[in-house]
Amino acid sequence: MNTAVKNISLPEKIFTANNENFTSLALEVFNFQYNNNLTYKQYCNALRIDPTKINTIEKIPFLPISFFKTHTITTTDFDPAIIFESSGTTQTINSRHLIKDIDLYEKSFTNAFNLFYGKPEDWCILALLPSYLERNNSSLVIMADSLIKQSKHASSGFYLNELDQLQHTLIELEKQQQKTLLLGVTFALLDFAEQYSMPLKHTTIMETGGMKGRREELTRQEVHEILCNSFQLPTIHSEYGMTELLSQAYSKGNGIFNCPPWMKILIRDEDDPFTIHSSTSNFTSGAINIIDLANIYSCSFIATDDAGKLHANNSFEVLGRLDNSDIRGCSLLVL
Repeated sequence: MNTAVKNISLPEKIFTANNENFTSLALEVFNFQYNNNLTYKQYCNALRIDPTKINTIEKIPFLPISFFKTHTITTTDFDPAIIFESSGTTQTINSRHLIKDIDLYEKSFTNAFNLFYGKPEDWCILALLPSYLERNNSSLVIMADSLIKQSKHASSGFYLNELDQLQHTLIELEKQQQKTLLLGVTFALLDFAEQYSMPLKHTTIMETGGMKGRREELTRQEVHEILCNSFQLPTIHSEYGMTELLSQAYSKGNGIFNCPPWMKILIRDEDDPFTIHSSTSNFTSGAINIIDLANIYSCSFIATDDAGKLHANNSFEVLGRLDNSDIRGCSLLVL
C-alpha cells in the first residue's frame, strides 16, 4: 500500500479497495470494529475469538444479520444522522441500521453506479417504488432520490401508482432515444408490464426485489421472462442490497451479480456457519456472507439469511432464503 493511502482516514481508504489490498483493508476494519463495537466484540468473545489470530478474511467472524433486529449495531458512539429500517410485515421485527454519516452511504452508491452504469447525468432515472415511498426511512428511496437529482434530467422522478403517467413518460423518452433507467420494486413492475406492454429500445429495467405478498410468488427467472416479453428486452437488470448494507451489487442479466471493489461475497456452509468455502472453482454453493467495507460505523461482516452460489470470477447468484429465516417484506420474491 502506498504512503498516500496509508495517510488517509479509514473511511476514505474503503474506496481505494482492490484485489490486492482488500484483505489488508478488511483486517484493518475488523480490528477497528472489534475494538469500537461493543455488540460485535461481545459476539466475537462469545465465540472465543482471539483477534490477534485473525489474518485472513475467512477467519473473520460474521455477525448474524438478525442482530440488526435485536441489538444496536454501532462502531464508535454517535448520534445517528438517520436510521434505515427494513420494510418487514406485521408479523416480523424490522431491522434497524443506524447511520453515522449519510455522505458515506451516498459515496458508496454513487461510486458503484458510476462503476457499473456510468455517470447518473447520462441517464433519465425513473423510480417505481410505491411501497418504499410510503416510508420515511428507506435506504432504497434515499439512493434513488440522490441518483434522480444527480441525473438532472427534467423527466427523472418517482412514481407511486401513476402507471399511466409512467407510460407516457417512457413513450416520450423512447421518441427522444434518451438512455433511461426504470428502477422498480418487483410487484409494481409486474403490474406495469401487465397494463402497459410496449417495446423499449433505450430503457434499462432494474428490479430491486420485493413482492410484499401482493402477488403470486414467482422465481426471479419467471419475473424476468414476463418483463422481457412485455417490453421486448433481451435482459432485466437487478440490484442486490439491503437495509443492513451501505453497498449494492448489480446484475446486468441472468441473475449474475457483481460487487464493487469494497464489497465481497463469501459462502459459508449451511450446516456449519463457521466454515467458509474458500475455493470458488466448482461454483461453491451455501449461505451468503457479505463483507461491506462501507459499513465502517456499524458492522462490515454480515452473515445473511440468503442462499447463494459463488462463481470462480467472484460473481454470484442469489438462490433464495434459508429455510430457518423469517421473510421480510423486501425479500418475498422467491429467487
